[in-house]
Amino acid sequence: MATEFWLSERQWKRLVPLLPRKSRGVPRVDDRRVISGVVHVLKSGGR
Repeated sequence: MATEFWLSERQWKRLVPLLPRKSRGVPRVDDRRVISGVVHVLKSGGR
């Protein structure tokens, strides 16, 4: 997706400690990609 929003390294380093470390159940996907999707939806208003 060409319009994905990616956090800078500095922003990402601030978020990493807030993410869960251990995985339960379904294998985890790339956290950075998930955060990118959430930010995209918030910025675009879900359009």
